[in-house]
Amino acid sequence: MKIGTTELLVILVIVMLLFGPTQLPKLTRMFGKSVKSFRKGMSEEDETDPSSGKAE
Repeated sequence: MKIGTTELLVILVIVMLLFGPTQLPKLTRMFGKSVKSFRKGMSEEDETDPSSGKAE
């Protein structure tokens, strides 16, 4: 299932209507920080030694 250009435009219009143009910069900044922390967490998990015997 691929998202096309039309679907992305519809989603963008809905987001604009819900949050307004003044809240969009805050929303995108928050989303960017969330993605960055998620990637950092995933890379830290990959760096741990799975043979250390720690149960999670």
